[in-house]
Amino acid sequence: MTNAPIGSKANPSEFDVLSRLGEDEPYFVIRANDPLSSALVELHAYIGAGQSGAAHNKLAEIMALTAVRAPRPASSPKYRETFAISLAMEQWRNAQQS
Repeated sequence: MTNAPIGSKANPSEFDVLSRLGEDEPYFVIRANDPLSSALVELHAYIGAGQSGAAHNKLAEIMALTAVRAPRPASSPKYRETFAISLAMEQWRNAQQS
Protein backbone atom coordinates (compact mmCIF):
# COMPACT_ATOMS: atom_id res chain seq x y z
CA MET A 1 0.00 0.00 0.00
CA THR A 2 1.34 3.40 -0.97
CA ASN A 3 0.81 6.78 0.63
CA ALA A 4 1.30 8.54 -2.69
CA PRO A 5 -1.72 10.53 -3.89
CA ILE A 6 -4.00 8.90 -6.45
CA GLY A 7 -3.11 9.85 -9.99
CA SER A 8 0.61 10.11 -9.28
CA LYS A 9 3.39 8.03 -10.87
CA ALA A 10 3.65 6.04 -7.65
CA ASN A 11 -0.12 5.49 -7.40
CA PRO A 12 -1.68 5.70 -10.88
CA SER A 13 -5.43 6.07 -11.22
CA GLU A 14 -7.40 2.96 -12.12
CA PHE A 15 -8.18 4.79 -15.36
CA ASP A 16 -4.61 5.93 -16.10
CA VAL A 17 -3.96 5.76 -19.83
CA LEU A 18 -0.29 6.64 -20.19
CA SER A 19 0.78 3.01 -20.51
CA ARG A 20 -1.94 2.42 -23.15
CA LEU A 21 -1.11 5.39 -25.41
CA GLY A 22 -0.38 4.55 -29.00
CA GLU A 23 3.07 5.57 -30.22
CA ASP A 24 1.50 8.25 -32.42
CA GLU A 25 -1.35 9.29 -30.09
CA PRO A 26 -1.02 12.91 -28.93
CA TYR A 27 -1.53 13.58 -25.22
CA PHE A 28 -1.48 16.51 -22.81
CA VAL A 29 -0.53 16.37 -19.14
CA ILE A 30 -1.78 18.83 -16.54
CA ARG A 31 0.48 18.76 -13.50
CA ALA A 32 -0.58 19.67 -9.98
CA ASN A 33 1.86 22.60 -9.93
CA ASP A 34 -0.23 24.36 -12.60
CA PRO A 35 -2.42 26.84 -10.68
CA LEU A 36 -5.43 25.90 -12.81
CA SER A 37 -4.90 22.13 -12.69
CA SER A 38 -7.50 21.09 -10.14
CA ALA A 39 -10.16 23.41 -11.58
CA LEU A 40 -9.52 22.19 -15.14
CA VAL A 41 -9.72 18.53 -14.12
CA GLU A 42 -12.93 19.23 -12.20
CA LEU A 43 -14.38 21.02 -15.24
CA HIS A 44 -13.52 18.00 -17.40
CA ALA A 45 -15.28 15.72 -14.90
CA TYR A 46 -18.42 17.88 -14.82
CA ILE A 47 -18.60 18.01 -18.61
CA GLY A 48 -18.05 14.25 -18.89
CA ALA A 49 -20.81 13.62 -16.33
CA GLY A 50 -23.23 15.89 -18.21
CA GLN A 51 -23.45 18.32 -15.29
CA SER A 52 -23.70 21.48 -17.36
CA GLY A 53 -24.65 23.76 -14.47
CA ALA A 54 -21.68 22.70 -12.37
CA ALA A 55 -19.43 22.92 -15.45
CA HIS A 56 -20.64 26.44 -16.15
CA ASN A 57 -19.94 27.48 -12.55
CA LYS A 58 -16.47 25.92 -12.62
CA LEU A 59 -15.67 27.64 -15.92
CA ALA A 60 -16.77 30.96 -14.41
CA GLU A 61 -14.41 30.27 -11.49
CA ILE A 62 -11.54 29.55 -13.90
CA MET A 63 -12.26 32.72 -15.86
CA ALA A 64 -12.24 34.75 -12.63
CA LEU A 65 -8.89 33.24 -11.68
CA THR A 66 -7.37 34.15 -15.04
CA ALA A 67 -8.99 37.60 -15.30
CA VAL A 68 -6.51 39.05 -12.84
CA ARG A 69 -3.44 37.49 -14.41
CA ALA A 70 -3.22 34.94 -17.16
CA PRO A 71 -1.09 31.91 -16.23
CA ARG A 72 1.24 32.67 -19.13
CA PRO A 73 1.40 35.31 -21.87
CA ALA A 74 -0.22 34.57 -25.23
CA SER A 75 3.20 34.91 -26.86
CA SER A 76 4.58 32.01 -24.83
CA PRO A 77 5.91 29.09 -26.92
CA LYS A 78 4.24 26.75 -24.42
CA TYR A 79 0.88 28.44 -25.08
CA ARG A 80 1.28 28.03 -28.87
CA GLU A 81 2.35 24.41 -28.47
CA THR A 82 -0.80 23.68 -26.44
CA PHE A 83 -2.92 24.70 -29.44
CA ALA A 84 -0.75 22.55 -31.72
CA ILE A 85 -1.34 19.55 -29.43
CA SER A 86 -5.09 20.24 -29.46
CA LEU A 87 -5.10 20.26 -33.25
CA ALA A 88 -2.97 17.08 -33.38
CA MET A 89 -5.47 15.37 -31.05
CA GLU A 90 -8.39 16.31 -33.28
CA GLN A 91 -6.57 15.16 -36.41
CA TRP A 92 -5.51 11.87 -34.76
CA ARG A 93 -9.07 11.18 -33.59
CA ASN A 94 -10.49 11.92 -37.05
CA ALA A 95 -7.92 9.59 -38.65
CA GLN A 96 -8.95 6.78 -36.27
CA GLN A 97 -12.58 7.16 -37.34
CA SER A 98 -11.75 6.92 -41.05
